[in-house]
Amino acid sequence: FGWTFLALGTSFIGLLLAGVVMYMILTIKAINLGTRQSNFIDSVTHELKSPIASMKLYLQTMLRHPVSEDKRDGFCTLMLEDVDRLNHLINQMLDAGRLEAGRAFGKAEDVSLPEVVAECADITRKRNRVPAESFRLELEPCRVRAAPAQLSMVFRNILDNAVKYAGVPPRVEVTVGPLDERRAVVRIADNGSGIPPGARRKIFRRFVRLGSELEREQPGTGLGLYVSKTIVRRMSGRIRVKDRAVGTGAVFEVVLPRLATTNGEA
Repeated sequence: FGWTFLALGTSFIGLLLAGVVMYMILTIKAINLGTRQSNFIDSVTHELKSPIASMKLYLQTMLRHPVSEDKRDGFCTLMLEDVDRLNHLINQMLDAGRLEAGRAFGKAEDVSLPEVVAECADITRKRNRVPAESFRLELEPCRVRAAPAQLSMVFRNILDNAVKYAGVPPRVEVTVGPLDERRAVVRIADNGSGIPPGARRKIFRRFVRLGSELEREQPGTGLGLYVSKTIVRRMSGRIRVKDRAVGTGAVFEVVLPRLATTNGEA
């Protein structure tokens, strides 16, 4: 009877300790999620407020003061850029919601990977007002099966981050080409301060941005890399970040299944 009681007591204590550990783990996860959501709300509020305040200022200036035609055109151009910024933010949030719900968008087709990446680089450069010499592209022919809209979203998000966190002057190096007979690879490298090893998996989670929202200088919501990784994984690919072999900065590497071709194209 004594040994039976001891065994039952030990089992009970073990279950109790396991329950306490599980409770602590779930509590820590809930706290972390709450912190990320708070950061997300702060960043979205800032992202919405800044362009709205900017457009309000331009409109008040044109209404209250005589403005030359050249200045008026300049104000309109700046307001259109603010509208594009708001549109990008809203689309990013909608895309994250669709991916979270498991809803696909865009029809898969045979796509030239270098053409998509080059177009994304050009759009990113113009939107961030970066000179052409800041980008260096090395493109080799290869094709993948993907929805062009989704593929463009992946690389625009990564390129946008590369430009935001690059050094001064910014230097972004993009290479595209076959990795082997079945896979293609895209590498996007910047000359920034890099990403600490302990944070390289965290940055692909929802709402995660390194540092405090109150001290952050770069805009963003913490959704771009999450969206990119979700799309890449659904395409049976992988995405990772590592240090540059020479100098400072981060390298984002995207590996995707490659289409076999019959026209001599790699």
